[in-house]
Amino acid sequence: MNRIVGIVLLVVGVILLYFSYEASQSLASSVSEVATNEPTDNTIWYLIGGVAAVIVGLYAVIRGK
Repeated sequence: MNRIVGIVLLVVGVILLYFSYEASQSLASSVSEVATNEPTDNTIWYLIGGVAAVIVGLYAVIRGK
């Protein structure tokens, strides 16, 4: 059961990382980076969520019973 949850978390994490990449390439993000020298909040939250889901998912897959 833990491995299934881990695989689901890995997939969700990869999807969130993809959304993070897409958000960083958007026009709004480009304008925000020019104005504030920082990416948009959505980009940051997608990145944080994706990395966290991948880490927890890998742990569950490796450690799963």
